[in-house]
Amino acid sequence: MNGSEQKRWMQILLERAREVGQTGEIPVSALILDAEGRCIGHGRNRRQQHQDPLGHAELVALRQASVLQGDWRFNSCTLMVTLEPCPMCAGALVQARMGTVIFAAHDLKRGALGGTIDLSSHRSAHHRMTVIGGVLEEEARRLLEDWFRQRRQGSR
Repeated sequence: MNGSEQKRWMQILLERAREVGQTGEIPVSALILDAEGRCIGHGRNRRQQHQDPLGHAELVALRQASVLQGDWRFNSCTLMVTLEPCPMCAGALVQARMGTVIFAAHDLKRGALGGTIDLSSHRSAHHRMTVIGGVLEEEARRLLEDWFRQRRQGSR
C-alpha cells in the first residue's frame, strides 16, 4: 500500500474516530484490509457503550474480520488504527499474525508497537509484523488532545 492510499484510509478512520468521540468513547477507530485492499473488518472503541474492557477498536475489528474471512490468521492483512495499539491490542495482533500495522498517533504512555515497548519485535513474539507509525499523526494527535481537553473541562 502506497503513502497516498495509507492517508486516504487514515482520513476515513479519523472521521469515524471523531464520530465515536461524540458518543463519549475515546476517539479511536480501526479497520482491517485484506491482501486485495478490501475492508474486511472495522471497529471503534466501545468500552463505555458496552461496559467492556476488551472493547478496543482493534479487537472489535479483529473479531469482525475473523468471522468474515473464516480464519483467525491475518498474515497477508493490514490493520490501520488512529492510535498506536496498547499492550493488550498489540499482543492480540501478534497472536493473530497480522501482516502489517499502520497507525496515526504514537502513544508515548501506553503504546506497545514502539511507544513504551515494541511487542512486534520483542524476543517473546513468535510472529513478526511490519509496523508503520505516524500516518497523519498531527491530525490524530490533535483530535485526541482536543477530546481529552473537552472531557477535563467538562468535569470541572
